[in-house]
Amino acid sequence: MLWLSLLLLVPLALSAAKKKPQKPMTDREYWCSQAYKMAQPVLENMARGELQKNMLTEFSPSFDNRNRKVVYMETFGRLMAGLAPWLSLPDDDTAEGKQRRQLREWALASFKNSVDPASPDYLCWGVSGQNLVDAAYIAEAFIRAYDALWMPLDEVTKERYIKEFKMLRKYEPPYTNWFLFSSTIESFIAKAAGLKEYDDYRVMTTIRKVEEWYVGDGWYADGPVFAFDYYTSYVFHAMYLETLKNMIDAKANTRLDYQKYYDRALKRAQKFAIILERFISPEGTFPVIGRSTPYRMAAMQPLALMAWYQKLPKDLSNGQVRAALTQVMHRMYDYQQNYNEGGFLTIGFCGHQPETADWYTNNGSLYMTSLSLMPLGLPADHDFWTCPAEEWTQVKAWNGKPFPKDHRWGDDIQTRDKW
Repeated sequence: MLWLSLLLLVPLALSAAKKKPQKPMTDREYWCSQAYKMAQPVLENMARGELQKNMLTEFSPSFDNRNRKVVYMETFGRLMAGLAPWLSLPDDDTAEGKQRRQLREWALASFKNSVDPASPDYLCWGVSGQNLVDAAYIAEAFIRAYDALWMPLDEVTKERYIKEFKMLRKYEPPYTNWFLFSSTIESFIAKAAGLKEYDDYRVMTTIRKVEEWYVGDGWYADGPVFAFDYYTSYVFHAMYLETLKNMIDAKANTRLDYQKYYDRALKRAQKFAIILERFISPEGTFPVIGRSTPYRMAAMQPLALMAWYQKLPKDLSNGQVRAALTQVMHRMYDYQQNYNEGGFLTIGFCGHQPETADWYTNNGSLYMTSLSLMPLGLPADHDFWTCPAEEWTQVKAWNGKPFPKDHRWGDDIQTRDKW
């Protein structure tokens, strides 16, 4: 009977021999897989005009009485703000390139549907002050991929966007980070439609207030009172830099020297990137603090932004930033229930944790986590992706290795009104 047993094992051995060992994913392949997993259910449905029909939604147990259709605008705007840099890369025939091209095609169709009153996925523009927030993220997507996502749109769609953006002026932003939603929209109008079309006062007031709210060492207060949370990450650094850059691109001539303001804001963002990198533990976790924690990896937006801009401070290398962010992604996404059965994000920080919701949270809000994916806008052969992985600061510090000291950064760029 021994020969019979051996004979039965032969097919199994041959089958095992045919199976090639799985090649481990590169960091970039892993990031791309996360981006596609997050984006595909949203964009494929919305391109067909079926997002509002098919999305499995979830709302905070304490959600307020605003129109619940804001969930779709939040989902689309926030996802696109993070995805835009990746979609701005040129087409190629790699597996990644084919996925990216498909997502871009769906995104362009989705952008058209979102302002087409005849589409089932026309977004609920102007029904709630919340629209001001998520219109800013849509504008931010256009800012981050101007040639790839704004320029290909037909003229009717572009005119509809400018009209919808302008109509949001009826909402007065609260005395907080919301000022930057107005300035992001208005500065985009200045760039895309011309200086005669934008509201200069909303931009100027935001810049002056953001400067008043800067508290030092890369941190902004969320309004007149400082709160120890991640709104410096979620909103301030990125939208302030983008507001200023739009005014530079539009060649606006006002009392403000936008280039000097931009240069100073960039240095502040670089300092904050250092802080965020130091927040990442050896295990790939970071402190869960403040409100809006279900935005997950949006807390890392300034670090991702500086990597995409190729403006990381000298204290941070591409290898350590990529390694740190990749470890956080693995820790957050690999083992927890972050998606529902329809493939849409669930409310939570690391998994499904409904109790983390604030009164304004729905599962569309959570697509801000895509903001950590911006380095995908660097091509695959860029040093950020090809250089060896390096230990980040906390790995060195907690393993008895030399690591750089951290010191307070002071502003050394002074700005005065030009007249």
